[in-house]
Amino acid sequence: MATGGKQHFDYKTYPRLVGETGGKDFIFVHNSADIQQLVTALIRGAFEYQGQKCSAVSRAYIPKSIWKKVKDSLLSETSKIKIGDIENFSNFMNAVIDKTSFDNIKSYIDYARGSSEANIISGGNCDDSVGYFIDPTIIETNNPTFKTMVEEIFGPVLTIFVYDDSKYEETLALCDKTSVYGLTGAIFANDRKAISIAAEKLRYAAGNFYINDKPTGAVVGQQPFGGARDSGTNDKAGSLLNLIRWVSTRSIKESYNAPSDFSYPFMLEK
Repeated sequence: MATGGKQHFDYKTYPRLVGETGGKDFIFVHNSADIQQLVTALIRGAFEYQGQKCSAVSRAYIPKSIWKKVKDSLLSETSKIKIGDIENFSNFMNAVIDKTSFDNIKSYIDYARGSSEANIISGGNCDDSVGYFIDPTIIETNNPTFKTMVEEIFGPVLTIFVYDDSKYEETLALCDKTSVYGLTGAIFANDRKAISIAAEKLRYAAGNFYINDKPTGAVVGQQPFGGARDSGTNDKAGSLLNLIRWVSTRSIKESYNAPSDFSYPFMLEK
């Protein structure tokens, strides 16, 4: 965008700028959530494509009252994930894209491993001997603004913050202000009031907001996609809203009874 702004004099008209950058996408959980559906969403949302999606789940907020059940199921299901060659369709995950990505993701895992504010409860292994493989990694932190809760990682790393049930709305506000991004997010709850509160409190935290579903996999033409804040210009790819950003609108007026006197009635002297 900066480059386009500097070079706009080279164009016959101002260039149209539509941007999508990154995200720090979340799943927020209410204590009325269906645990198994939640666990499935966490795993698919965080670890499909090795977390290499701008919409991938990277942080989660889970109430203390259900954390034990969620944790047991999440760790059990995550342990079933097979990692290997993409030609074997039974593998759920494969290697990350390249060495640069591998080193970057590994640096976050190493940071969490050495911090007193975090605990790696699953995964954490990285192997670049043949390909760039990183295990699906789950971090639990007691700091809601811990580095891996804030910064985009673009890899199979999910960080979880467990909150006090009585601080539902307070933690929603925390979720909203934690990240500079605003791409995707989800609420898991069966309490309709809790869903309504979350939808309102997280109004600007996610351009694509999901209720009881993972915040990834928007279908072009059905779920216009995009977010604001540092995630981009939120022009909603896959919709008319995006299409009209690229056209030059022209208005035409034709008069069939044009005025023949420049003066107006209010100008008449009394």
